[in-house]
Amino acid sequence: MPPLGVFFSVWSLDPWALALVLAAGTLYGVGLAKSARAGTTWPLWRVLAFYILGLGSYAWVSFGFLGTYSAELRWAFSIRLALLLFVVPMLMALGLPLGVARAATTHASLRARLSRLATWPLKFFGNSTVAPVIGLVAFSVLLTPLAGIARLDPVVEALLGVCIPLLGLLLVLPVTEAGTRTTTSLLMLQFVFAFIELLADAIPGVALRLNTAILDHAAAPTSQVPPWFPNPLRDQQLAGDWLWFICEAADLPIMILLFVQFSRTDKGERKVLDAMSDEEMDALNAVHLRNRG
Repeated sequence: MPPLGVFFSVWSLDPWALALVLAAGTLYGVGLAKSARAGTTWPLWRVLAFYILGLGSYAWVSFGFLGTYSAELRWAFSIRLALLLFVVPMLMALGLPLGVARAATTHASLRARLSRLATWPLKFFGNSTVAPVIGLVAFSVLLTPLAGIARLDPVVEALLGVCIPLLGLLLVLPVTEAGTRTTTSLLMLQFVFAFIELLADAIPGVALRLNTAILDHAAAPTSQVPPWFPNPLRDQQLAGDWLWFICEAADLPIMILLFVQFSRTDKGERKVLDAMSDEEMDALNAVHLRNRG
């Protein structure tokens, strides 16, 4: 592992990541301005969360040590991917970008059209069975030679730096955005799959840590490297350790969000049931029993 001074002092410019930061920051700012003109204001902490925590963490991952040494070090590459898929999107989602986009779209027909376009992706990626599969498949690639190709090819690595956080946003927005409705029964099912994801995400990290062969088949750097560089096997083991830790830690906030959403949904459903008359409850029970039969 590098000295802390080296870890926090190394910086490099990634043009692709810079373009994404500028585009996302500009679009979010325009959305805030338009929604303010429409009469909707957003808490300051959400705006700061999007810019400082969300885009700030993305810039740190892309321009700092992890982005600089992502091609040379397996553990830097693995940490970068895990943070871009799980942590950065979660921090960006605190700014409610989807809610800002809705509030900024004042034209009714355009809002309806955009809502229809967003419905399918949010339903698909918000499905409780999709996230465990995507996480497992994405990080299982690190157990194959494709990881070496992706890490050493600058174009592929740059594309991953742009596409992975966008994919992470699609996974987390259905959970964090208040506009996505669900039921308590569906949330219970999501709890089950979140627990499955908690277990499944550990598999690639454990496999990297315990394997004694170099799985990505990439050769060691031929140029002169700093003395703190690990050998290829130790590099792979560190990648497994960090991947395991980050993936497991990132699942916990999702479970907390699901619990909060479950509490709110259950409270809302109980209010609806309490407001129903005895005749309406009898009719609802009759429909339920008829459907079961």
